[in-house]
Amino acid sequence: MTALMRCILFILFVFAGARSLQAQQVYYTEVLIIGGGASGTTAGIQAARMGTNTIIIEETSWLGGMLTAAGVSAIDGNHRMPAGLWGEFREQLYQYYGGADAVATGWVSNTLFEPHVGNQIWQQLAAAEKQLQILYNTQWQSVKKEADKWIVTATQGKQSLTISANILIDATELGDVLAAAGAAYRIGMDSRYDTKEPQAPEVASHIIQDLTYVAVLKDYGKGANKTISRPEGYDASLFRCSCDISDPATFDSPQNNCYKMMQYGRLPNNKYMINWPKCGNDIYLNMIESTPAEREIAWKQAKLHTLRFVYYLQKELGYKNLGLADDEFPTADKLPFIPYHRESRRLKGLVTLTSNEVARPYDSTLYRTGIAVGDYTIDHHHLKNPSAPAIDFVKIRVPSYNVPMGSLIPQGVDGLLVAEKSISVSNIVNGATRLQPVVMQLGQAAGAMAALCIREHRQPAQLSVREVQQALLQANGYIMPFIDVTPVDPYFAVVQKIGATGILKGVGIPYLWANQTWFYPQQLVSGYELAEGLRPLYPALQHWWAASGEMLTMEAFVKIIAATEVTTITIPQMKNDLESAGIKISGDDDHYRLNRLAVAVLLDKYLHPFEKPVAISGKPE
Repeated sequence: MTALMRCILFILFVFAGARSLQAQQVYYTEVLIIGGGASGTTAGIQAARMGTNTIIIEETSWLGGMLTAAGVSAIDGNHRMPAGLWGEFREQLYQYYGGADAVATGWVSNTLFEPHVGNQIWQQLAAAEKQLQILYNTQWQSVKKEADKWIVTATQGKQSLTISANILIDATELGDVLAAAGAAYRIGMDSRYDTKEPQAPEVASHIIQDLTYVAVLKDYGKGANKTISRPEGYDASLFRCSCDISDPATFDSPQNNCYKMMQYGRLPNNKYMINWPKCGNDIYLNMIESTPAEREIAWKQAKLHTLRFVYYLQKELGYKNLGLADDEFPTADKLPFIPYHRESRRLKGLVTLTSNEVARPYDSTLYRTGIAVGDYTIDHHHLKNPSAPAIDFVKIRVPSYNVPMGSLIPQGVDGLLVAEKSISVSNIVNGATRLQPVVMQLGQAAGAMAALCIREHRQPAQLSVREVQQALLQANGYIMPFIDVTPVDPYFAVVQKIGATGILKGVGIPYLWANQTWFYPQQLVSGYELAEGLRPLYPALQHWWAASGEMLTMEAFVKIIAATEVTTITIPQMKNDLESAGIKISGDDDHYRLNRLAVAVLLDKYLHPFEKPVAISGKPE
């Protein structure tokens, strides 16, 4: 080989290596979130706001997942609990459309919007965070742990990416990352013998909820004919009962009203979200463990089923003026980017929330570790799967609830947090925690936890429950599901903190599709109730039985505080502190009866019970 040939080969080798390096881009970050859906987006924003370098990789060109890219732009639940970024997102919708009434367009929800508007809002919120980077149109390929780092490979078009991160958050639609990371999980229905839930079937199975490929229709005006071509396999008989609008929560008999059915998901600007369960476009497809190629085939089947329903609406019900919206999704078929998944893998976490804890929260201690709240009833979709057990999930009556922090933390896998619909809950409870406002909060909590892991050099399982909750409260998050003291109230954080200690307990009520828990801030409290609430946290009260069942006076409060052996106070001191907090008292100071709000403010002032650490189980440490 001549010197000239060797020189040419060397130049070619260097050139090829340079091209290889150019095609392989490497990122280093503190927190990596896979999935820019409802939870991934809020996780990224929250982590960045807490000063953490964060990357989100998202397979589509949109943010928001089921809220936007899947077209489920009608919010289910939490209308009276606008927690954290959910409340911030809703306020942005109000500003865009012109107030709360402008988004109350359909009867399924108090908040409906066009999916593309939701995407715009999330992208604007994300763009405002300088420490948040989003890689759109990026598909993750592999996940592995090297020492204390996660190494994730991905592709963005023809370019290969490698991302190194300290903390990894799975915010995918089906929990794919947690599986790849080696975390244990469940799929489908649990056995009642495992979860101790009396409503669960005897035998576990892999049966999951129906999914939906949503369509957004647009009113093109009187006289317009937007009827699509007859879809392959169309059978009108499959949709004959679609006008049944009876409400299972109120046990109505079937009612047929096609017009009202169409108003179910009416969006602003004369659009309609088609996400209808009864003889509509729900379909049973369990593709959780399938390959991406297999899923693509299944999604085509789901799309075809939705198009058949759209054709039925146009051809049989006469809605020819309603056609697929041409200004929503930038897709070739005008359908959403992704299907609406109601169920995914479910993590085996440090704790698992079951319907028993939801129904009777104070029989457990998990409520003390809440990081998100929900009020929607337990709602499962199984009408399209004849093999599903006949369980009337709506009749499982529960109050509003909170989600424990440990449900986001896997067993035995460090550096990983799980959000979206893949948290550690039972199959039954997933019917409530899957809904948009809860999922947004789960993401925000995961983002806060990730940021604290970085700040304190800790693993998720080592985090302080109270530090995580405090970070969420500072972001107007809810840790207890009280509906009668909201973030605009100056005492919101105090009531949330005292509620999370269990000293003053809420009253939970099953109520239609918006369950409730009340703090009753103006209600009086007895001395005995207060002493009982304090007893688990203050050992000095274990054998102290001088608290009366009479309504609590300032004099009695002074005695109970002294009995804790933490501090002593005086009535003038109490009066000054209450007035400084904006709570005025009148009459005989000694015998002035204290309401629950006043007690919460005083407890937070004198005993600081929220600062007493609790374990991931909620038990005092």
